[in-house]
Amino acid sequence: MTNNGAKQELYHPTDEVKQNAFVKDDQAVREASYADPVKFWEDRANELLDWYEPWDKAMDNSNAPFYKWFVGAKTNIIHNAIDRHLDTQRKNKLAFIWIAEDGHAVSMSYFRLNREVSKFANVLKSMGVKKGDTVTIYMGRTLEQVIAMLATTKIGAIHSVVYGGFSTEALAERIEDARSRVLVTQDGSFHRGKVVNLKEIANEAVRRSGHVEHVVTLRRTGHEVEMVEGRDFWWHELMNLPVANGSCETEVMDAEDPLFILYTSGTTGKPKGVLHTHGGYQVQVATTLQYVFDLNEQDRWWCAADPGWITGHSYIVYGPLILGATSVIYEGAPDYPYPDRWWRIVEEYGVTVLYTAPTAIRGLMRFGEAWVKRHDTSSLRLLGTVGEPINPEAWRWYHEVVGGGRCPIMDTWWQTETGGFMITPMPTTPLKPGSGTKPFAGVIADVVDEEGNPVKPGEEGYLVLQHPWPGMLRTVWGDPERYRQQYWSTFEKQGWYTAGDSARKDDDGYFWIIGRIDDVIKVSGYRLGTAEIESALVAHKAVAEAAVIGVPDEVKGNVIHAFVILTQGIAQPEEAELKQFVRDEIGPIAVPAHIEFVEALPKTRSGKIMRRVLRATAMGEDPGDMSTLAD
Repeated sequence: MTNNGAKQELYHPTDEVKQNAFVKDDQAVREASYADPVKFWEDRANELLDWYEPWDKAMDNSNAPFYKWFVGAKTNIIHNAIDRHLDTQRKNKLAFIWIAEDGHAVSMSYFRLNREVSKFANVLKSMGVKKGDTVTIYMGRTLEQVIAMLATTKIGAIHSVVYGGFSTEALAERIEDARSRVLVTQDGSFHRGKVVNLKEIANEAVRRSGHVEHVVTLRRTGHEVEMVEGRDFWWHELMNLPVANGSCETEVMDAEDPLFILYTSGTTGKPKGVLHTHGGYQVQVATTLQYVFDLNEQDRWWCAADPGWITGHSYIVYGPLILGATSVIYEGAPDYPYPDRWWRIVEEYGVTVLYTAPTAIRGLMRFGEAWVKRHDTSSLRLLGTVGEPINPEAWRWYHEVVGGGRCPIMDTWWQTETGGFMITPMPTTPLKPGSGTKPFAGVIADVVDEEGNPVKPGEEGYLVLQHPWPGMLRTVWGDPERYRQQYWSTFEKQGWYTAGDSARKDDDGYFWIIGRIDDVIKVSGYRLGTAEIESALVAHKAVAEAAVIGVPDEVKGNVIHAFVILTQGIAQPEEAELKQFVRDEIGPIAVPAHIEFVEALPKTRSGKIMRRVLRATAMGEDPGDMSTLAD
């Protein structure tokens, strides 16, 4: 692995991929859009979406950094995601195929989705929920979770989805901050055959928060739970009442009206309530999904995330529905009950596009190729990754073993705050394993030093976004000053958004995301990205996954401590062998001082390694709040 990346192998799209691509010449589209980003997004807003009333101004920068998009326009994302399809052939097309952990499956057409969303919207209205109110949704990966989100949006309320696995304290904190009067939850969810008792957590969170007046509970597991009379109601009972009418008018909203609050995982400090709005967000998610994944009427799209995260909001719920796609949602874990669960689903349901996290890919790599090859995955035509940089070794395995060497991998970089893809290939882009390639059309990005000067090719710097984009967060809920400080203060003079990630560009202008700025280790004055060292370790045939941290050292300032998960069926190598391997891959400065072999790594539920927990473990300290830990 070189520090530049320009010499890495280049994967060119096949003639078939080029012929079927929505964007035939991605470089030409990008360059034209960079010259006038606002026009690019305005054209997409006209091309892809319907509006109740047009906008007066595409972008308003008069109160920067509190930018506004499509000012004066009237819309509701539900109109574009559901309503308009009901007058077309898509009315009876499948919107979702939901697969339970036990294999039971439910299909839902756009017609039926509209009925269920309208019924629950009327239920919420009967509870006094109105435009501008906030509804917190704390559920497992069910169709009802999606229905609750869409119903809340339909009546002009704001949803705050909390991942169904956060602790009582984390849920209570988010309810309190959003001031939600209604909580939607379920008795429990299934995870690896066991029941996660969501209702018990929800009940305690409601007691602590003090805002919730009504709790709606979906019966999923059937186990006994505490229901408080006058406050708690069963989903199925409410949906059978006369008030749950299958017809509900969609509320007309301003383009800048709030759509949802989504709290970042909060591995350190108080979680941030990232606010997105109706108008610009729908333009971004629809455009990026169409350009990057070429979704067409015949596709079976599977974003293997959870609606509780931004990936699920943008690319399970809103983006695919706007494009009229058919989406697969799977309730369970990727390796339960066997490591071929995902590949079985691809085969049985004819999945054509799969979008997932590198951490899931590396986890499935541990079980070897045989579990994939026992299934026919030839329906796949495109693959994608999200959530963190993908190491080249995992990229190649995904490409060769899962994709049969024929499926381009769309390695996307973006954030909760950006709303949609920001640095990404398109199917016609030549690919380099481990690189997100170039900024998406209409996205102006660069890598700069602390003074804001562009760094040389191969040098590390701050990843910055230099022009507003429509899907951007509008503020931090209830804390505009935190919004300004967190994202705009580093390069306030230039007016640039700071992503909080370090990156580099190679000689071809390809971006290589290194990791969070705080995931950089300084050894003897050298700055080393954790992702680069981890990638070197994982390139060894015996290593399935790795995480590295910096541990204070009197001489070097910090030394590198590595945690390594071994590949199944391969003997544990000597520590000296792995150290030499890293030396050969990167150089002596990156060699870990200590290598610890472990069975698992602490991760958030979005798959990000919690390095502060590892650091605390290595130094014998209290790891602090563990509410965001996946296991």
